[in-house]
Amino acid sequence: MQPNMTGQLYLLRHGQTYWALSGQHTGLADVPLTAKGVEQASDAGIRLKAMHPADFAATYVSPMLRARQTAEAAGLDAEVVDDLHEWDYGRAEGRTRAQLAEIMGGKWDLWEDGPAVLPREIGGERVENLPDGTPVTVAGGDGETLDEVYERAGRVVAQVRPFIDRGEDVLLVAHSHILRMVTVAWCGLPAIAGRTFELGTAQFSVLGVHKGQPVIQHWGL
Repeated sequence: MQPNMTGQLYLLRHGQTYWALSGQHTGLADVPLTAKGVEQASDAGIRLKAMHPADFAATYVSPMLRARQTAEAAGLDAEVVDDLHEWDYGRAEGRTRAQLAEIMGGKWDLWEDGPAVLPREIGGERVENLPDGTPVTVAGGDGETLDEVYERAGRVVAQVRPFIDRGEDVLLVAHSHILRMVTVAWCGLPAIAGRTFELGTAQFSVLGVHKGQPVIQHWGL
């Protein structure tokens, strides 16, 4: 990095999981990567290294298993940051949008309605088995509001901003929704704007600063 230039913030989503394939909401449930997900993560590490050969000043990872497995398969030495965990979907956890819309009589939207409006009778702790037989515990509580996730994302931005201001680069390894929320928090956009972004499994994006304005430099690489 040249003197007097700001750094960049790289965002890497974890690799494929069974629930990513099925469209089931995967927040705090500790769903591991599939074999393909490990391959995707390894490939992402190669692509990251090609674009950013030097070591990152800091690499942070979500505490969730799928994110930590991704960092490991990508060859990254990452420090766990609790604020990088995925949106707590509460009673939506482990269920698809279609299932939840049916429960709610035809319409339910995570971004507008949030998980707390879902009926309490579908909540509570339960165990679900993945196709390979792995048991996954689902808490099924009230979950987080949009504003609560946005606040967490803002804390992540505050944590990495000193590195960026010093001209150093940082990498975050986490999940689709929280990384989208970090993006809108970085750019100073309202929380609801996060719904307009999509980040596929094992894809990465790059945030930066242009003429003093936080910007998205690359998306979905």
